[in-house]
Amino acid sequence: MNAKPMQFVKPADFHARARAALDDPKLRQSFRGAMDFLQDKRSAQFPDGDELERLRDIGEAVRQHALARLPDLLVQLEDRLTAAGVQVHWAEDGEQANAIIHAIAQRNGASRFIKGKSMASEEIELNHYLEARGMTCLESDMGEYIVQLAGEKPSHIVMPAIHKTKADIAGLFAEHIPDAPYTEDVDSLIQTGRRALRQAFVEADIGLSGVNFAAADTGTLWLVENEGNGRLTTSVPEIHIAIMGMEKVAAKLEHIVPLASLLTRSATGQAITTYFNLISGPRRAGEKDGPREVHLVLLDNGRSQAYADEQLRATLQCIRCGACMNHCPVYTRIGGHAYGTTYPGPIGKIISPHLLGLDATADLATASSLCGACGEVCPVRIPIPQLLVRLRTEANRNPAEQVAHPLRGQGAKFSRGESLVWRFWSGAFARPISYRLFRWAATRLRMLTPRAQLGWTQHRKPLTPAPRSLADLLDARGQAE
Repeated sequence: MNAKPMQFVKPADFHARARAALDDPKLRQSFRGAMDFLQDKRSAQFPDGDELERLRDIGEAVRQHALARLPDLLVQLEDRLTAAGVQVHWAEDGEQANAIIHAIAQRNGASRFIKGKSMASEEIELNHYLEARGMTCLESDMGEYIVQLAGEKPSHIVMPAIHKTKADIAGLFAEHIPDAPYTEDVDSLIQTGRRALRQAFVEADIGLSGVNFAAADTGTLWLVENEGNGRLTTSVPEIHIAIMGMEKVAAKLEHIVPLASLLTRSATGQAITTYFNLISGPRRAGEKDGPREVHLVLLDNGRSQAYADEQLRATLQCIRCGACMNHCPVYTRIGGHAYGTTYPGPIGKIISPHLLGLDATADLATASSLCGACGEVCPVRIPIPQLLVRLRTEANRNPAEQVAHPLRGQGAKFSRGESLVWRFWSGAFARPISYRLFRWAATRLRMLTPRAQLGWTQHRKPLTPAPRSLADLLDARGQAE
């Protein structure tokens, strides 16, 4: 496979990329159609509003129950997995996680990875890290495979290539897959991709996967997928490495069942996904298939920062369904690549500041109308609008101010002049006497204000004066008739 070099972007360039996306009618049309389709499919899966709200209550309770006991559950999960023969590794950040995975490969003389869908591996730039050290890492999820060929990052956490058209994919396959004819027939394209990937499962030394959920009581890794590539990735190669954000643990296996139902119905509008893979250890004596080694990398990478704050901890309830993105008016218009982060859309705006720092992501929290659509559709009731407001506050907070749980990059948008204006404004409205004094001064000094006040005076629609009395109202009604 001769993929294009990876294109790296930064969240600091958000405004320029957002403008470029808004000027791309093809991209906007593609996303608008895809989002409408996904919204309709989700709605069809929840015809009973009362059932949906009960499920959301359960999902929220399960996630909050696990987060309240997170340190103990992670230790319990490690104990159960270790007893079953799984090797557990703790990674404080992306660099440490990459080093752990690289060391496992070196120790086993391995150089070829086949990878199932894993947003955590995208988050730590694992592919780039391994390729820089002479190893290959091939994506086996069809959407991930497509964006890997294009040298791009996923633009959606569930459907990585949602921004690509049939013609785009046909061109990529014809260019990068030997003997692949140019065709825009969807079934033919899927078969071409599968044929190209099939032999890679056999040749790979290591299979790498993400983890959707982990049950602490049984030591079970739960993977959700539709294509079967996840099952091949975790069972055909001799070594399986799973990488998991530390928040994905649940107290009991039975707690995951409602989460799985909410995940698939919210993400792709499916009543149930095609495959549920439950992994509890390596190949045992007498068994003929499965990996001989299983490793789990537990990734922090800023999650403990969110966990330390009682309000921001709700960020970690996310089950990565993407429903908030599908209903976000901003994401729908600019797509995922504009954000410059692994997790775009509303969930990306609230989790990326913990992964990358507020100084690198301060513009993202303001890229929202606060319409509340993301919070209304979140299957586990993450209060995304409130968290966005909180992050805006932290970005504008004085860096010298002492707080209980400071965020990395706190005060990135702080302006002393703006702070003085707001202090004056709040002081003027704090007491009746100061308010009356401010009103008196404002009315007498209004001649100092500009004659034209930009958008407000130039573009607003004039208001129709309200009737002054009942007689005026009746007279106006009579004239209309």
